[in-house]
Amino acid sequence: MRKKLSVILTGDHEESCSIVAGLVAEVVVRGDVCLGLATGGSMEGVYAELRRRHDAEGLSFRSVATVNLDEYVGLEPSHVQSYRHYMDHKLFDHVDIDKARTCVPRGTLPRDKMLEEFQGFLDSRPRDLQLLGLGSNGHIGFNEPAPFFAPWAHVVTLEEGTRRDNQRFFSSLDEVPSQAVTMGIGDILNAARIVLLVHGPSKAEPLRALLQDDRVCPEVPCTALKLHPDVVVVVDRGLARLAGVEKECAGLAGEEIDDGQKRR
Repeated sequence: MRKKLSVILTGDHEESCSIVAGLVAEVVVRGDVCLGLATGGSMEGVYAELRRRHDAEGLSFRSVATVNLDEYVGLEPSHVQSYRHYMDHKLFDHVDIDKARTCVPRGTLPRDKMLEEFQGFLDSRPRDLQLLGLGSNGHIGFNEPAPFFAPWAHVVTLEEGTRRDNQRFFSSLDEVPSQAVTMGIGDILNAARIVLLVHGPSKAEPLRALLQDDRVCPEVPCTALKLHPDVVVVVDRGLARLAGVEKECAGLAGEEIDDGQKRR
């Protein structure tokens, strides 16, 4: 049974980003919270909307701590394609957050030190909300398809398909790192609430695997989300139609959308 997995259907990705930002903002205003954050092209609209709410509506991040899902191994934090650089550029440099309370795993540290530091932050600050995107092979964080789930922070060798998906951010495939450090599936599931933003036609297959039956398959890592008591999937109707899951989305609709505004 997937009683706690709900779906918000939107008109397009812009609306999806606005809805996800709203869900994040609902947590931020509670104060003294920790957010699990994600990167990637699909998240840019979310952070743009959070910046807008900070500037126009006074949304404050002063009492917020954050921890990111993952980071490339070998990229300096200052590297333009590092996820630390992404978070600074897309959000942290534009809001009133204390960067000392933000954690992006340091992919240039020795392996044991990197994992110890990352896992220590995760264990010391329970996440009130974990934001996720979805890989075309079903990965969440950089948890790639495998025969088993890795529960805690670990270093993973990226599939060639994942590297090709990310090549658009680099000058060539050769420049895309071959390894990343990531939260494990257990770390992700430890968040109080999970919000999964799904965008793009390449995500149709893993979306179908998540929504069409109750199987949990390590070969499709996103299906682990079925084990969590509070997951919200935000997806536009076009992608739901392409994936053939409109019926499932209708059955799992937890919130209706009207003119870009969320109504419970």
